[in-house]
Amino acid sequence: MKERCQLFLLHFAGGSCYSFDFFKKQIDPDIEFIPLEIPGRGKRFREELLKNKKSVIDDYFNQISNLRNNQPYLIYGHSMGATIGLSVTEKMESIEDPPCHLVVSGNPGPGIKECNRSKEKIKRYLMKDDDFKKELRKLGGVPEEVLQNDELYKFFSPIMRADFEVLEKDNFSEEGIQLKTPIYALMGSDEETSSKISNWNAFTSKKFTSEILEGNHFFIYNHTEKITRVLEKCFEVLVLQN
Repeated sequence: MKERCQLFLLHFAGGSCYSFDFFKKQIDPDIEFIPLEIPGRGKRFREELLKNKKSVIDDYFNQISNLRNNQPYLIYGHSMGATIGLSVTEKMESIEDPPCHLVVSGNPGPGIKECNRSKEKIKRYLMKDDDFKKELRKLGGVPEEVLQNDELYKFFSPIMRADFEVLEKDNFSEEGIQLKTPIYALMGSDEETSSKISNWNAFTSKKFTSEILEGNHFFIYNHTEKITRVLEKCFEVLVLQN
């Protein structure tokens, strides 16, 4: 049986390997759909949460390295997964096994500060619960049931806080990275930093493509077919080049 091209998916803050189930059935069956996750959630909920960026990058790098089958592959990350995906791609390049494309969404790229300057003073992972819940509501993607149910929130909150700590303790460690891998970036029109999407161009010496789609930070839920086409197109371009 011929090995399939691989699609590795890196989740957003608070996400898990189940975060991309909403478009799993849309993907061409000739592409191996591989949603990954870091410790402390999903199938790895018994493992200790990671709270620094290097550990998260290394964890994803090890997962991908161990699952590689010598066929072309993509890395796709949303929000936190986009930031981490950049460094993971750099590490894969360092062992001469780069993806054919890095696809990122819900993220203007490292180094771009949010418009609300109060967020620079108060780290989200250090917020009091009431303020933290307000922040999660602004971002969207977190069911209101989780925020209103004490038991659910108690389980979910440490995961979110750990992921924000990963991003906010060393928020621009990616400075100076320039991939030899093409980047395709997507953002929602209602995201406050969507006008900065071209920032991703600074992180690659190869082709850069960007699109703004209607919606908020979790616009991906309303554009399943579009995102699927983007991912499949990146594979198709590789086939044409070969």
